[in-house]
Amino acid sequence: MQIVLNKIIDRNHNKPILLDHYYIPSDNKVPVVIFAHGYKGFKDWGAWDLMGRAFANAGFCFIKFNFSHNGGTMDNPIDFPDLEAFGYNNYSKEVQDLNDVINWSVDHLLDVIDPDNINLLGHSRAGGITTIVASQNNNIRKLVTLASVSDYKSRFPNGEALLKWKNDDVFYVKNGRTQQEMPHYYQFFEDYIQNEEKLSIKRAAFKLKIPHLIIHGASDETVMIHEGRQLHQWSKKSELLILREANHTFGAVHPWKSAYLPNHLRQAVQCCINFYKN
Repeated sequence: MQIVLNKIIDRNHNKPILLDHYYIPSDNKVPVVIFAHGYKGFKDWGAWDLMGRAFANAGFCFIKFNFSHNGGTMDNPIDFPDLEAFGYNNYSKEVQDLNDVINWSVDHLLDVIDPDNINLLGHSRAGGITTIVASQNNNIRKLVTLASVSDYKSRFPNGEALLKWKNDDVFYVKNGRTQQEMPHYYQFFEDYIQNEEKLSIKRAAFKLKIPHLIIHGASDETVMIHEGRQLHQWSKKSELLILREANHTFGAVHPWKSAYLPNHLRQAVQCCINFYKN
């Protein structure tokens, strides 16, 4: 298996992106799966490496990357050493990041991948990002969303809490695992309001013309299952797969110390492979 870790994508006027890709060399060009991590996530979280290896073994080129403002750095991509960057993240930046990764893959892996078989995979918050990008980018063949959110606006503070955020310019969310106080600057909300139509997951799902597999755990404690049902209602060529007893991360935790995928994530990955191949 060919594995390239921590490849730096330099971009004009934008923060660089750190990327990994996995594939088994072949005489034929292979389909690509580009994976986008969720909120307070990173490409090296939990069992994502094992997931990448599973896709590569199934005949795909698997790409995973850190969003440019996820809080990691080029030297330390794990966890959140750059909280200032985290605070200045927003959905528009994540949409741009994903589009740039797609373009990079076509430009730099053309000897490996089939440019007519580009597929997206988004977890949690990035389920929305991948849905938006798939609705806009004609090069995407299929979409899978794992434990995806169906709406961004409802996750912002409102009322007095929103006014306090505006006056203070920042509010903090505690990371229970790292114990860091993670900032969100008010620009996050301002950017959403300025681009609300483009960042509507509902609008994007209605626009989708490609096959869309929606996988959600029945015991998801973070994103309620009704959001998966909403996506299924809106996305006309979608299938909804509910995994019994699966939680938000399909059994994975960080760090993940086993050499094997957790059962629910293994099931989800196999369903993705079957879906992308059909």
